[in-house]
Amino acid sequence: MIKGTLYGIGVGPGDPELLTLKAIKAIHDCDVLTVPDSSAENKIARSIVHEYIVTKTVLHLELPMTCDKFELKKSREIAADTICAKLDTGKSVGFLTLGDPMLYSTYSYLHKLITARGYPAIVIPGVTSFCAAAAALGEPLCEGGESLHIIPALYDNIENILSLDGTKVLMKSGSKLIDIVNHLKEKEIEAKMAQRVSMDGERLYRDLSGDMDTDYFSILIVKDKGTGSLSCCSNVAASPPRVPPTEPDD
Repeated sequence: MIKGTLYGIGVGPGDPELLTLKAIKAIHDCDVLTVPDSSAENKIARSIVHEYIVTKTVLHLELPMTCDKFELKKSREIAADTICAKLDTGKSVGFLTLGDPMLYSTYSYLHKLITARGYPAIVIPGVTSFCAAAAALGEPLCEGGESLHIIPALYDNIENILSLDGTKVLMKSGSKLIDIVNHLKEKEIEAKMAQRVSMDGERLYRDLSGDMDTDYFSILIVKDKGTGSLSCCSNVAASPPRVPPTEPDD
């Protein structure tokens, strides 16, 4: 029997209107859809595509958010086994992921595991959160000959990050967000900040002088002095809700 095809489907940062036509077509064509069963990203990703999946079979994969390498490897192998079992029946399987499938996405690990076993795979790119953040802030990411650095701030030293030339996009700052913001204040680096960009509860900070919430979906955009300001995506000047706040039932 012909093996089914795996689709890594980027559904964008949160606003359903940022879902691409190609992603909608892939969702429609897939026999089975899969989502991680262990994070807020699951609920948001499903909310974005809700109207397109009401008649679809959706499998929840146990993919915990942990730094334990053994647990990560084990859970990814089990998830790959589950997907491959469907592919072996000739069914096409779509993995839904926020943003883009090839940028800090669980899908990228499954893609390597499953394609290494000989299964075909197609990746549908999605609008990234930092591009959506730059658009919401009206802040160009790069101009002229500027370079761009995409950095998981949870794992890197802030001093090393700020020493890089060009624009620094700090993602996945997690529990270090407040420490990073305080460091920027101490160094008197001008900043804007945004959280939950294009989602329900989006907030945009034009500076870091006031109080702010912490949020997993936070992005910092830091530009060199003289070429722009530092921006971080969060919750000031709240925007209208764009994504249903509740998770639809299967």
